[in-house]
Order: sequence, then structure tokens, then C-alpha cells
Amino acid sequence: MIDVVNDGRVRVLRLDRPESKNAFNEALYDLLTEALIEADNDIGVAVVVITGSGDSFSSGTDVVELGQRMSDPSFSPGKHGFPGLANKLIDFSKPLLCAVNGLGLGIGVTILGLSDMVFMAKSARVKCPFTDLALAPEAASSFTFPQIMGRQNATWMLLSSEWITAEQCFEMGLAYKLCSDDDLMKTTMEHAQVLASKPISSLIASKKVVMAPLREQIQSARKREDAAFSELLGKPANIEALTAFAEKRDPDFSSLGE
Repeated sequence: MIDVVNDGRVRVLRLDRPESKNAFNEALYDLLTEALIEADNDIGVAVVVITGSGDSFSSGTDVVELGQRMSDPSFSPGKHGFPGLANKLIDFSKPLLCAVNGLGLGIGVTILGLSDMVFMAKSARVKCPFTDLALAPEAASSFTFPQIMGRQNATWMLLSSEWITAEQCFEMGLAYKLCSDDDLMKTTMEHAQVLASKPISSLIASKKVVMAPLREQIQSARKREDAAFSELLGKPANIEALTAFAEKRDPDFSSLGE
């Protein structure tokens, strides 16, 4: 589910679950978390790049499995799951680059707010589907997105559940570079190799001082989001949203009164 390739001191982690457009089930959450832990501890790795296989970066949390988790009392969560991955992304000590090769939803978008640089293919598009699922933002995006793109842009992205193009992401500052589809990995790796040529100790120290003023606010945002998410999960609107997804129809929230 993850292809790992080393190019000098750059490690590329490619999400590879094509049957679900690289959606995160518990197993993939665990695998990516473990891969980041390993890269962080590997003295030969200076920079990590996350990208996706096929036409998708990641379609977010596997909502089929999410529905099973809610309905099956015997469901067994992973070792790390979503919380563990979010924590590791926040604490990752080395430069973390994302190469968005295709569609991104949910964690496939909010992960960008926790990375250090984002490169996006022109054909890519992203969507935060939280209100479509009757849920709340995640992965500290309620803090990172306003910081990166301004409150109004972040509000639209987080509340509208509308698709946002790669060009819009670049204009708003969510993407550092907008690339042709063919040049995405070439451009990303060129930047990654520039960083990887520097002393790892200096990269770690520099990222630490950049992130230090933000970490407490990021963690506070996560706590607020987790509380809101827990409050909404399993409520009638959320059940209707997940049922509609499974039945391949639009949800109808009009009669729920919430």
C-alpha cells in the first residue's frame, strides 16, 4: 500500500491503493505513520516526499470502513490510525514535501497544511468534504488553512465541500509550485535534492524554529476539532451522509433539523 524509494538522501513515499484511489483505511494510516517514524529515525534520510499513485493523491478516509467502524462493535482500529498519523505529521522533524499528482479529499488535502512545501500538478483538484459528511475539519486544518491562505479562503474550502482547482490552490498559497503533470515529480525532486544537500542537523534545527511558534496552536486546533468530530460522528446527519454515499445518491439533510 506504500511504495518506498530512496533517491540519495530523499525518501519518496508513494501511496499505492489504486482500488480505492489511495483512500486511507486503518492499515494505510498505520503504514504511513510507521514509514514517517522510520524516515525520521534514519540518519541517511534528509527529506521526505509524499505522493500518490495513479490519478489520485488520496481520496481521504475510507468512508466504507468508517461506516463499518460505526456499525460493527467488534471493529478493531489500527495501532496508530488517523490520530497517530496526524501526531507524526505535526512532530516530523525533517522537511516534508507533498507532490499532489491528482485528486485529494479529506486527509488528502488537510495533510498539505502539515507539510512544509506543496507541489501540485495542474490537473489536480482537492476537496474538503466535511460538511457533505456532516462532520467537522480535521488534522488542525481549522488553524493551518487560515494561516496559509487567509480566513475567507479557508472558510470556503472547509465549509463548502466544493472542489478547488490546482490553480486556485496556487493562487491562495496552499501550493508552492504549480507544475505540468509530466513535470510534477521532476520539479518536486529538484527542490527536495537542494534541501537534501544541506546538513541534516541544520535542516532539523531550522524546521524546529520555524514550527515552534505554531505547534501549540496546531495541537489546540486538533483538540477542538476532535471534540467537534466526536460530537457529530454517528448523529442522524452523519448517518444519512454515509448511507447516501454507500447508496451512491446525494444526501438529504432537509428533514433532520440539524
